[in-house]
Amino acid sequence: MEHQDGTMTEVGHEPAEHAEPFLQSPEFWVAIAFLFFVALLLYVKVPKLIAAALDKRSAAIATQIDEARRLREEAEALLAQYQSKEREAQAEAQEIVAHAEAEAKRVAADAQKALEASIARREQLAVEKIAQAEAAAVKEVRTVAVEVATEAARKVIAASIDAGKNNVLVEDAIRELPKHLH
Repeated sequence: MEHQDGTMTEVGHEPAEHAEPFLQSPEFWVAIAFLFFVALLLYVKVPKLIAAALDKRSAAIATQIDEARRLREEAEALLAQYQSKEREAQAEAQEIVAHAEAEAKRVAADAQKALEASIARREQLAVEKIAQAEAAAVKEVRTVAVEVATEAARKVIAASIDAGKNNVLVEDAIRELPKHLH
């Protein structure tokens, strides 16, 4: 656009002499005041907020550390308790094994004694049976010998004595025979 004095300006722009200086504009000072206010808030409030957040975080970490320490102590106590129980169980197991070994030795000794006693009883029974068989055999031999002797004597006497006298002698000998056998 052309002005009356012949200078040209762009449309929509005022000439430079009509513009207010930048430092005198109220918008500039409002912006500066706003920035100063924000900076002051940041300077005063933000460190307190950061400090509070850090304090809260450090308190939470301290709580977690205390909880971890407590859990560790509980775990160590449980571990000690279980180790103690394990030692007790091992000692009890060794005691049971020792008792079982002693019991097994005692049972084996008892079985050995019982076997020896059984063998001795059977041996005694066998000796007694042999003695009984021997006595029965001797008795049978005597009985047979007596019968043979009696028969031989009867034949000898029968040949040498008459029949009447023979019968009397045989009857006397038969009556006397039980007294001599026992």
